[in-house]
Amino acid sequence: MKRFSDTNAWIFDLDNTLYPAECDLFAQVDQRMGEFIANYLDVPFPEARRLQKDYYRTFGTTLSGLMQVHGLKPEKFLDYVHDIDVSMVPVMPELGAAIEALPGEKYIFTNGSRKHAENVAGQLGVLEKFDDVFDIGAAGYVPKPDRQAYDKFLKAHNVTARDAAMFEDMPHNLEAPHALGMVTVLVHSTYYDHPIQHKIQEWTAPPEHVHHMTEDLRKFLDGVNAVLASNADVPAG
Repeated sequence: MKRFSDTNAWIFDLDNTLYPAECDLFAQVDQRMGEFIANYLDVPFPEARRLQKDYYRTFGTTLSGLMQVHGLKPEKFLDYVHDIDVSMVPVMPELGAAIEALPGEKYIFTNGSRKHAENVAGQLGVLEKFDDVFDIGAAGYVPKPDRQAYDKFLKAHNVTARDAAMFEDMPHNLEAPHALGMVTVLVHSTYYDHPIQHKIQEWTAPPEHVHHMTEDLRKFLDGVNAVLASNADVPAG
């Protein structure tokens, strides 16, 4: 089990990782993606939804599929799908305190837009705890889990992978961080929108690219902070 004793860069996915999936925020984004595709391609909504999910599973994000297959310019898509009501996202001061206590720099690394990340993290009450947001635009519209996205992040922020930890709700998005030498943490989500998420239920043990797992990010971070303060072994979470 990899430890956090040398970690000085803490990298968090946004959707269904920083906030609890139970607030159902991403369902709004999901619906608006279908609406955008139906209008953009002039197809019935059921066909738009089929394309949306097919592109998501094939290209890593729906946006990437639309860009590669249909030549979509991403800005209008991102503006439309992230025009959502975030009022159901709970303010989480305890999470903010746990993030703030982590030694080193903290980043949000999202396949969404910076505006979306700032909107959601602001509602959570944790935005000011982060040093920066690395969004899909900063990645050159190359999404996770593509290795290039992580390389671009590391270069942009002068982060050494072996000194970093990555928190994600999607296990395949942890494969590249593991290969790069990061500590990886899978934050279990109750939002199932990808075949890989369903396969988690079949695990008898986590794959080698998942070093830690937790169902409660705040409690896990509290545990990490306590361990770092006591120089003890990091619990499984």
